[in-house]
Amino acid sequence: METPMPLFLVLAMRRPQFDPAVVPAHKQFLDALRAEGRLERSGPFGDQTGGAYLMRAADLDDARRVAFSDPAHTSGGWDITVYEWLAR
Repeated sequence: METPMPLFLVLAMRRPQFDPAVVPAHKQFLDALRAEGRLERSGPFGDQTGGAYLMRAADLDDARRVAFSDPAHTSGGWDITVYEWLAR
């Protein structure tokens, strides 16, 4: 039986220069991760300050590479932080 890739929690916090026009591209990015089987969960925070997603990646470097290619990050509108999450 193959061991699943580790889990990584990605926090995406909106900056003052957040552009709502980037949200559709961010959602498409997440849909692509979901289609690849890498996205476990995602969603916005209730207070609209940002959101989070839980994804699988080979290691922290891979997780950062993926998260930093998110339009949320490349647009400059969100602060992206990636944590390896040892959830049970």
